[in-house]
Order: sequence, then structure tokens, then C-alpha cells
Amino acid sequence: MTHLVALSGSLRRESLNTTLANAFAELAPAGVSVEVFTPAGVPLYDADLEAAEGIPEAVAVLKERISAAHGMILVTPEYNQGVPGVLKNTVDWLSRPPADIKHVFGERPLALCGASAGRGGSRAAQYAWLPTLRALGVRLWNGGQLYLPAAGELMGADGRLEDADMRERVRGFVTGFAEFSAQDRRD
Repeated sequence: MTHLVALSGSLRRESLNTTLANAFAELAPAGVSVEVFTPAGVPLYDADLEAAEGIPEAVAVLKERISAAHGMILVTPEYNQGVPGVLKNTVDWLSRPPADIKHVFGERPLALCGASAGRGGSRAAQYAWLPTLRALGVRLWNGGQLYLPAAGELMGADGRLEDADMRERVRGFVTGFAEFSAQDRRD
């Protein structure tokens, strides 16, 4: 069994990116599970808070789940052609303390994708993530690109990904990434 974590970078109840993350869970092939998380409950990073109270529970749980997973899918919105603050904040917390970077991110297979209401499909945000992901030492999957432009038009009234062509692209993306994640790290 290959286990993946999909982290949506939005707090919105009807988030296009959380819908995409849920589609990974729904469309994953047999033998692959996808656990979906959002930044809900993660406070703004504050070194004084960290020193006084340690790692917040929401962050500790997420760190544990990512560390136990074979790979991580970062599902990023795009705000003003950049990364969303709430997702960057979550990633910053996940890198604390610095000694934990290797356990959470180091050589962890990571896929980058996203959805947006606009026509860019989160391309600029995905590109903007690259320096941070490089610094964290992830093993970035370059086997597929997934941008969902005008994503609201692809969703049904029930909040699920409805567009048949996009569902097949999502299925192919999660299948390819699961195969990449399951490979021996020494490959």
C-alpha cells in the first residue's frame, strides 16, 4: 500500500484546491490511499510561541502524517501570482525545529499542483514554490504537471470535480506520483 498526504493550501470551506485534493483521494488507484489536510488550526508562525509552547498540535499531527507517508502532494492556490501565505506559514511550521526538516521534507517525494478560478491554473504559484522546496530538500516529481484553470467551471454543485477529462488527468497524475513515491529512494 502506498500512502500519500495531500496538503491543500486553502482554508475556504468550498476551496477549489481542497476539492482537487479530495479528487486525488477519490481517484487514486487500488493500493494507494490519499489523506487530505488543510492549514486549519495552524497558527501564524511565531518563534516566541514555539519557545513557550512548542509545536502546536495541528502542526505535530501533520508532521507525523507526512513523515509516515510515502509522498506528499502540495495543492497550492495562487494569490497575486505567488504562494498563499497560509500554506507558506504551514510549511514554515513544518520545518520547525530545523532538525525535523530531514524527517518531514528531506528526500520526501513531492508533487506540486493547484487550481485557480482564473486562467493561470496556479502556474505562477507552483513556480514560486520551487526555491522553498529546493531549500527543504524534497525529491520533486517532474513526471506530470497539473494546473486547473477556471476550476470553478470543472466542479459540480456537490463540490466534487465533475469534468470527465480533468478527472482522467487527475487520475493519471495521482497514479504517476504514487508510482514515483513507491520507488526505492536510492533510484
